[in-house]
Order: sequence, then C-alpha cells, then structure tokens
Amino acid sequence: MSLRLECKKIRRTGLTAAFFAGGIIAAALPVINTAARPDTFTTMAGSPASVLAGANLQMISMLNLLLITAGACILYHIEYADNALQKMQSLPVRESGLFIGKCGILLPFFLMIILFETASLCFCGWHWLDAGKEELMAILQTLGFTLLLTLPSAAIALVTASACRNMWTALGIGILCIFMATILPENNFIVSLFPYVLPFQILLGMETARVLYYCIAAVCETAAACAAEIIYLKVRRLLV
Repeated sequence: MSLRLECKKIRRTGLTAAFFAGGIIAAALPVINTAARPDTFTTMAGSPASVLAGANLQMISMLNLLLITAGACILYHIEYADNALQKMQSLPVRESGLFIGKCGILLPFFLMIILFETASLCFCGWHWLDAGKEELMAILQTLGFTLLLTLPSAAIALVTASACRNMWTALGIGILCIFMATILPENNFIVSLFPYVLPFQILLGMETARVLYYCIAAVCETAAACAAEIIYLKVRRLLV
C-alpha cells in the first residue's frame, strides 16, 4: 500500500524522466568514449572487462551518486511541501514506513540505471574488444559489485533528505560528500570504507579477501544508516 502511494506521489515530480535521462547519459558515456578512440582501447593491456572498467567506471559511479542524491532530495521534498510530513506526524502511523517506501522507489530506479550501464559496457566489449562470454560475465559481476557498494550512499542520501526540510541543504550535503570522495586518498583501506568512496572501487583485479571486506562493509553501513533513520524518527516524534 505504501509503495503504491509513493508511486502516485512521484507522477508529476519528473523523477522518472530524470532517472531515465540520467541512465541514458551514463550508458552513453562508455559508447562515446570507446567509439571516439577505438584504437587506444584495443591496444591497452589487460582483459576487455578491466580496460572498460578502468576507463569508464569512475565517471559512471559519480553520475550514479549524483542521480541518487538528487532523487532522494526530490522524494522527500514532496513530503515537506505544503507541510504534508507535519500532517502525517499527527496521525497514528509509523513514519518508518515512509522511509521504506522511499527506498522501494529509489532502488528500482537505481537498478534500472545499472542495467543500462551494464548493457552499454557489454556492447562496447562485444563490438570493439571482441569480448567473449567470460568477459561479459566479468562486466556483469563488476556492475553488480558497484550496485552493492552504492547502497550505503543511497541510504545515507535518503536519511539526509528526511532530516533536512530544505531540499537544497540535503542536495548540498550530498554533493559535498561526493566531492570529498573524489579527493580522498584511494590507497588507504580505512578511507575507502567511507560510504561515498565505496562505489569507486573496481572489482576486477581486487583480492578476494578485500572484496569480502567491502561487501561486508556495504551491508553493515546500509543497515547502520537505516537504523539511524529509525532512531531519528523516534526522537523527532518525541520532540514534536
């Protein structure tokens, strides 16, 4: 019921169009990049999957984070507009259900973007780099890994948007976190566990133990963000 209501809310927000357009742009980047200089890619050392991931995944991850941050801000802006959230707080309903509904809207949109990007990278590997079945599977695994590592930042974006009445404040915080992720040192494992740095990690060539650590960190950080949201909602309800 909550998910159906959330779907009705976003009809006139432009959220669907924004994610669809953003997904197309993110998927077009590898194609344009490879088509513009195919000789460079075909002569690079390494497997087709590692070549494509190294050349495109950083920019793709940044676009994903920007879209998720903007999407989370839009999802909660419609609640703060016309004091809809304050009216809901006067009703005997669980506010955590609203957060779950927002997650149920944002995650499918993000999955759609990942599918677009996966199809784009697989096409580039097949068309220009003669990637075989194993290489295409490696691309699928790489994007799946990226999907998992982006979940903490998605949860944090929703938590931030729910706490900030002003949409631009939440958007500014998200962009600041993304900017910080781009300037933090990449060779420090502890720093790489920062939720907004995790999506920039590339699966190919990574040690199995390190992959496991990142997966565990992503799950724990996502759970911690959701728990923080529940605690925040309870405290806010007591103070209202």
